[in-house]
Amino acid sequence: MNKKTLRDVDLKGKRVIMRVDFNVPVKEGVIKDDTRIQGALPSIKYVLEQGGKLILMSHMGRPDEKGITPDTSMKIVADYLSKLLGKEIVFVADCAKADAEVAAMKDGDIVMLENTRYHKEEQAKRKQKDGESEADFKAAKAALKDEQKKLAEKLASYGDIYCNDAFGTAHRAHASTAVITKYIPVSVAGFLMEKEIEYLGNAVENPIRPFVAILGGAKVSDKLAVVKNLLNKVDTLIIGGGMAYTFLKAMGHNVGKSLCEDDQLAYAKEMIDQAAAKGVKFLLPVDNMAADKFDPEANTQVVGQDIPEGWMGLDIGPETIQLYSDAIKSAKTVVWNGPMGCFEMEKFNKGTFGVAAAVAEVKANGGISIIGGGDSVAAVNQSGLAPKMSHISTGGGASLEYLEGKELPGVASLSDK
Repeated sequence: MNKKTLRDVDLKGKRVIMRVDFNVPVKEGVIKDDTRIQGALPSIKYVLEQGGKLILMSHMGRPDEKGITPDTSMKIVADYLSKLLGKEIVFVADCAKADAEVAAMKDGDIVMLENTRYHKEEQAKRKQKDGESEADFKAAKAALKDEQKKLAEKLASYGDIYCNDAFGTAHRAHASTAVITKYIPVSVAGFLMEKEIEYLGNAVENPIRPFVAILGGAKVSDKLAVVKNLLNKVDTLIIGGGMAYTFLKAMGHNVGKSLCEDDQLAYAKEMIDQAAAKGVKFLLPVDNMAADKFDPEANTQVVGQDIPEGWMGLDIGPETIQLYSDAIKSAKTVVWNGPMGCFEMEKFNKGTFGVAAAVAEVKANGGISIIGGGDSVAAVNQSGLAPKMSHISTGGGASLEYLEGKELPGVASLSDK
């Protein structure tokens, strides 16, 4: 990675303002999953061990859409982290009003700011209102962008060094993730960010071959650019999940009531043709677990590539599990994003868990396995195989955009080595 990291700067006595991804699930005042908090601990502890003063900031939930609630306040995370570290954390109830608390800090102290998205200028996101003229809309957007710069400048004023350890939001050009870097002398990657970029970057740009990518999930439209970009990188591309039925229909198969995007059929056919032209193996299900309704108690049957009328494909079938597993086990680099079926229902989890088992063997055989965020992470955790993966990404949207070949603002804005 050609960006500076925490190791490249002297932290002794310095104020480090760190963007973390503490957007954790909270229900009735209880944190249900602390994976993201645990992921940031190495960077947090390193700053404290080096004698720095640490100011933490993050967003939580979608207060811009759902309003401010107790479950979107960073206070619960501050209390939780305080117990984890065995150390007092000073909580500031407004991220733009922390001057006094920051000024009072001593080496080794921690301040946590309230949810950055309590300020609309953090995202600077605005939709055009009904009846609003184009000129008024553009003027309002420009004013909001100016406010975003002011918020970023205020956040930057708290620190001598900016550290971004929030890969999950690195694809957003928000005040606390990218704009802030314009107002602070040096901006570095935290250890979690560094790890994400090194794993995903090496996988996409310099993979150990054979390189196999597995794409699943509901819609082809969610992964248009990913498929196109990976066809230039991989040796084998495996398709599963709901998106597989758009590809199967594009090949002339009947998909019954399965999820299918008819407006993407031409694209799907084009990708299949491109794979053939590039010599990339393009694997689609050869059999499917079909159901008569979307229900845990549905009647099921294993069918081939054609789904009977009135039925829907909700998982890959046993022959496909074997086909995919054989391809995966032969790989030295595997990137997986998206489940093979509706794994949340027991009748339709065999495909996803079968693929998870095959991916787990890659690391055991000396290869690299990367789980690319989102539902794939939930599936791997549910399968119990998470410890057997090389790397599990913390960023669903960010990892997808990285796989698309996009530049991530939160990474691009960091200081070069």
